[in-house]
Amino acid sequence: MSAPRPPITCHVLDTTTGRPGASIPVTLTFLSFSDPSNPGPSHPFTGITNADGRVTSWTTVSGSAPLDEIFRLQSECGEDSKWSLTFGVRDYWRQRGVEAFFEEVEVKFTVHEGKAKEHFHVPVLVGPFSYTTYRGS
Repeated sequence: MSAPRPPITCHVLDTTTGRPGASIPVTLTFLSFSDPSNPGPSHPFTGITNADGRVTSWTTVSGSAPLDEIFRLQSECGEDSKWSLTFGVRDYWRQRGVEAFFEEVEVKFTVHEGKAKEHFHVPVLVGPFSYTTYRGS
């Protein structure tokens, strides 16, 4: 049986080849709840995109609350939470001999009150001089 899917996953697609962006380091950081008296920010969670360009599990840095615990807290306190996903694309492009403009792509987003039980998938389409993102399913 496979491990349960984390509440936040992501996916990188290379728009120059139409293929997945593999071996890209990704950092997920819980920034804050909307109520400043609640805990935040967390130590970052880390992952690397697989051959399909996806991060399907996160490594928790020592001392950080597990990702599902942060979502449980959010459900209990009824607050919005703010997050950041940072994709380290510099080495991805360098390995392909491309002098790209962006060294990293950061996507900040909000999980709104009452939505903490949903799954959040954040695809990013990257090129050497542009990127776009959207909330996936």
